[in-house]
Amino acid sequence: MFFDSDLLMSALRALTPILLAALGGAICERAGVFNIGLEGMMLMGCFTAVTTSWFTGSPWLGVLAAALAAAAYSLILAVGTVTLRGDAVVLGVAMNLLAVGLTSFLLRTIFGVQGTFDDPSLAGLPLIGGLSPLAYLSWAAVAVASVMLSRHVWGLRLRGVGEAPDAAATLGVSPAKYKYAAVLLSGVLCGLAGAQLALGNVTLFTENMTAGRGWIAVVAVMLGRALPLGVLLAALLFGLAEAAGFRLQGLGLPQQATDAAPYVVTLGALFLTTARRRRRVRPSSTGAAS
Repeated sequence: MFFDSDLLMSALRALTPILLAALGGAICERAGVFNIGLEGMMLMGCFTAVTTSWFTGSPWLGVLAAALAAAAYSLILAVGTVTLRGDAVVLGVAMNLLAVGLTSFLLRTIFGVQGTFDDPSLAGLPLIGGLSPLAYLSWAAVAVASVMLSRHVWGLRLRGVGEAPDAAATLGVSPAKYKYAAVLLSGVLCGLAGAQLALGNVTLFTENMTAGRGWIAVVAVMLGRALPLGVLLAALLFGLAEAAGFRLQGLGLPQQATDAAPYVVTLGALFLTTARRRRRVRPSSTGAAS
């Protein structure tokens, strides 16, 4: 059978890195920072997790180092957009390109290899019920983020900073501090996403191994309207598409076609969402004109 428990487990493994990164993007979106640098942050997390795990022999130190490294890397976006008031889109694209070049350079410098680093002594994350602990952490993060953003004072202030920063400032809330916190938290979550991808889903590092997952996370934020539950559902859709692609590859379809499955779903979801929004706008604009 095509749909079985193995397909579900594969989808949950594919879901985790996208969900963690998308939660980081959603928090930034609530703070008024459009973060498309998720791909680069994830890639830095991947490389740091593998490097630290290989040198220390501890995958958990690799996870911690990945979170810290991606958070530090996210400062480029925070300083550039909040302090220097630069364009978030330009900075995000630059961060993604820089991460690809930097990790490829460090791969050759530190390990002396090109393309892929795969060593039997590299320690991966343990599995609980077929999933890494980071998978369960991502589900808990959805619940925590939902409560924080809707009921906790920090989340309400974060939303206020994103929607009306000048009004928030008049109430004594510092928009800069909240924006910095949101970007740094997104860096931590992207670092965990990279650690899951490099030490949970597989146990190796390949150049540009994120392969567009950060961009899919950006789309998940858009589809989920920056709501944690909506982001979860969107990420699950993409996880199912990736798992189905692997299953179809096992049934004999070309790898190029099956690898494209998540991106085809992404484009389809964007098309449907855009069409739905246009339908909602047309009646309201027509009524306003009349």
